[in-house]
Amino acid sequence: MRDGLISLGRRLLARRGAALSLAFLALVALAAAFAGLLPLDPLGQSVADALKPPSSESWFGTDELGRDILARVVYGARTSLVTAFGAVLTAALVGVPVGLVAGFYGGWRDSLLMRCIDVLLALPNILFAMALIAVLGRSQSAALIAVGVAGIPGFARIARAQVMTLRSLDFVTAVRGFGGKPGYIMFRTILPNALSPLVVQAIVLASIAILLEAALAFLGVGVPPPTPSWGEMLRTGKSYLYEAPSYAVLPGLVLTLTILSFDTIGRALTAILDRDETDASGATIGGRR
Repeated sequence: MRDGLISLGRRLLARRGAALSLAFLALVALAAAFAGLLPLDPLGQSVADALKPPSSESWFGTDELGRDILARVVYGARTSLVTAFGAVLTAALVGVPVGLVAGFYGGWRDSLLMRCIDVLLALPNILFAMALIAVLGRSQSAALIAVGVAGIPGFARIARAQVMTLRSLDFVTAVRGFGGKPGYIMFRTILPNALSPLVVQAIVLASIAILLEAALAFLGVGVPPPTPSWGEMLRTGKSYLYEAPSYAVLPGLVLTLTILSFDTIGRALTAILDRDETDASGATIGGRR
């Protein structure tokens, strides 16, 4: 499995778009992780410096309170990435076991679990997240949970499909024949062989989580100020588009590039995995002939 992941990473880096996307995301992640070591203050206010254009002193300009927009973009990256990582982790920890159990056992367990998943899938993500935040209160933890719960159906459906494909193969039958318990078969035999599509789903959900977190902040129900958030900067910056266009445009550009980078990587991984499946199918057919 380790060699397969290394090979997958090499083929991903061989694609120029995916490599550039990885480089950009690495830059954003490093800036967010080490923001405290940079000479940036996202909360420092100076009314005299309000709405200044980009300059050598403030590369992205300042907001209506004189705060450095670049500093708030960097710290906002921390908010977005933590929310995305937490949402993906929450969705995977709940959705993957649900999909494994539903696909492995089938019958009434499958029907019950997947009907619950269908209910979540039928709810609009943004409305469900807003309702959950209304119950839990406005905080980063609430936004993380809301976005994570909205991502559960995707992991559950993919895990179920993988289990239903793999459970009848020879290596699973062999483990069952040697007395393997259901839990061992699901999590130690089937799950490692179903990681590739789940990794793709995690990357896709990360981009959705960042967009949803920004949308919640833009609507005024996301992370409360003064915590920096890209969506919050877009919400306040739209009121100053004529006086200081960089206020909304530059954070919006970083947000767009981040989402596009995740999407590009997800598409590249999907193309690589589809090609592997096609090659494997062709080899099987050729062998039979």
